[in-house]
Amino acid sequence: MERSLLCLLVVGRSMATIQLKGEDVRQAVKWISEVLKTEPERSFARLIEEASMRFNLSPKDEMSLRKFYEEDNF
Repeated sequence: MERSLLCLLVVGRSMATIQLKGEDVRQAVKWISEVLKTEPERSFARLIEEASMRFNLSPKDEMSLRKFYEEDNF
């Protein structure tokens, strides 16, 4: 599956799955998806680190974000 298609799936899934976890986490998922549209080679692990700093995520929120992407097995 092409990564751009995966990004669209992530955006669609993110709103349903992460909506209850807070606005910062939703914004982080949206930001990661947008970055991957223009830079599909970027590492999810690195993007999650950057998003955690950019959106001031708590360690718990960062772990939720990691689990979200691990579940999709990108």
